[in-house]
Amino acid sequence: MNGLIALVGAGEYLPVMNEIDRHLLASVNANDRAPRVVCVPTAAGQEGDASIDRWLNMGVAHFKALGAEVTPVRIIDQESANNPQWEPALENADLIYFSGGNPMYLYEIMQGSRVWAAAQKAWEHGAVYAGCSAGAMILADRIPNLRSAGLTSHEAFQIFPATFVIPHFDRMRGFVSAYLFAVRRQLKDGQFILGMDENTALVGKLGGIWQVMGEGKAHLITRDNQQGLEAGQKISFST
Repeated sequence: MNGLIALVGAGEYLPVMNEIDRHLLASVNANDRAPRVVCVPTAAGQEGDASIDRWLNMGVAHFKALGAEVTPVRIIDQESANNPQWEPALENADLIYFSGGNPMYLYEIMQGSRVWAAAQKAWEHGAVYAGCSAGAMILADRIPNLRSAGLTSHEAFQIFPATFVIPHFDRMRGFVSAYLFAVRRQLKDGQFILGMDENTALVGKLGGIWQVMGEGKAHLITRDNQQGLEAGQKISFST
């Protein structure tokens, strides 16, 4: 991924994200045309048509209001993830946005699919990856099973150098505290967990500088320490 990556804790397609999403759109080389945005609701693929339609409609309205050309792609299962009709939109996108839902389902559908391969072509040419909640979690080393008290996890794409990404961090503070008590003891030197508050994004490039944007904090959790980064603060990660 050669363009910006936005790891969002929650709040996709809401007005609170306007500043962040304008920043993402401004980063692409659109050559004086409207940036091309593709909205991907796959993480909600098991939630039924009403939920899928809601995410797609919200994404279109949100990014059109920001001046983008928006393509909603109804990729909700393995069949649609391997349908070649979606490949041109993804390959030519300037920003691909994965909204929230079930992270393990999202990973399983994307892994090895034609649409993920098409999206990779766009990212290689500098397109933005934006992932909210589940869309952020799949870039880490693993996806945590928060209900198992840290005992189990699922493989992920291992693109962002965190062991886990945990969204909704401020909303689930009590629950997450108990989870972290169990799981952080398993971290080795150099490993960390990224916790993302709602309405907040960590934005940056692999191998470069990352910046916190939005209303809340990004939380860096190691075996022995926890640090909260406010909006505007910057950090880099070794990969």
